[in-house]
Amino acid sequence: MDILNALMVLVNFTVIPALAYGSQLALGAIFVTLIYAVLRFANFATGDMMSFGTMFAVLLTYYFQSKGLNFGVLPTALLTIPFAIFMMIAYMLLIDKFVFKYYRIKKSPPVQFAMVSVGVMFVTQALIRIIIGPSDRRFLDGEKFILKATEFKEMTGLSEGITLKSTQAITIVVTLIVVSIMFWFLNKTKTGTSMRAYSDNEDLALLSGIDPKRVVMITWIIAGILATIGGVLYGLDKSYRPFVYFNNMLPIFAAAIVGGIGNPYGAFFGGYVIAFAEIFLTYAYKRFIAYLVPESMEPNTLVQLLSTDYKFAVSFSILVIVLLIRPSGIFKGKTI
Repeated sequence: MDILNALMVLVNFTVIPALAYGSQLALGAIFVTLIYAVLRFANFATGDMMSFGTMFAVLLTYYFQSKGLNFGVLPTALLTIPFAIFMMIAYMLLIDKFVFKYYRIKKSPPVQFAMVSVGVMFVTQALIRIIIGPSDRRFLDGEKFILKATEFKEMTGLSEGITLKSTQAITIVVTLIVVSIMFWFLNKTKTGTSMRAYSDNEDLALLSGIDPKRVVMITWIIAGILATIGGVLYGLDKSYRPFVYFNNMLPIFAAAIVGGIGNPYGAFFGGYVIAFAEIFLTYAYKRFIAYLVPESMEPNTLVQLLSTDYKFAVSFSILVIVLLIRPSGIFKGKTI
C-alpha cells in the first residue's frame, strides 16, 4: 500500500501537472517550428502573440458572463475561442502584410526577420497593456474538478488521492485533438503537402506552381489557431497574467529546439520533455520518499533537486546540452 501511496503522490503532483504543462508548451513549440520551417525565421513574438489571442478570449468571456451565457460545467472561455482565433488571425495577417512581407520581398536574412519579430513583440505587449492592462485576471468558471482527492481516497482506500482539475483534462484532450487535426492536415491534404514542399525547397516548390502567398497565409492562420488555443488553455489552467507569456518564451523555444526546430512532431514531443524535466527536477520528494523508507529514515528536508526559482534554468540547460550534443534536435529538424 505504501508503494501505491507513493505512486499516487508522484502522479498527483508531477505526472498530471507535467502532462497539462507539456501540452501547453507543445502548442507554442509547434507555433515556433511552423513559422521557422515555412517562413524561415525565429519568431520572438510567440509568447506575446499567445497572450494577445488569450486577451480576446478573456474579454469575450467577461462579456458572455455579463449576458448570462455559459457552457454549463465547462469553462465559458471555450465558447470564445473561435472568436478569439478570428481576431488573432486578423492581427497576424495584418502584421505580415505591413511588416514581414516587406522583408520577405527583399529576401532579408533570417536574423533580420528575428530582429523585426522583437519589434513586433514590443508592439504587441504595448497593445495588450493599452487594451486590458497588466493585471492578473481569472476567467475560469464551470466545474473546477473532475476528480477530487477525497473522492479518490474513498474509492480506493488509499491514504493519498489524485486530484484532476477540469482545466488539466481539457488542456490534454484539446491539445491531442488540435495536434492530430494539424498533423492530418499537413500530411493528407493538398495544401499541407504544398506547405511541406515549400518548406523543403522554396525554389522547386515555386517551379511546381505552388502559390507562395497562399502558403504564407495558411501558415499564419494555423499559427493563429495554435497561439490562441495554447494561450487560452494556459490561462485557464493558471490565470491570465499577460506578461507571464513572455517568460514562457524560453521553455517554448527550448521545446522546439530539443524536439528539432522545423519539425512539428519534434516540437510536440519536446514540449513534454521540457515540462517533465522542469517539474520532476523542481519537485520536493520528501512526501514521496516517506512512503518508501522506514520512519526512522524519513528525510527532514524537502529533498528537492532544484528550487522552483530555477525552473527556467532547467529549460535553458536542456537547450544547451541538446545544442552541444545533437544540434538538429531529438528529431531531425529544419523541415516539416
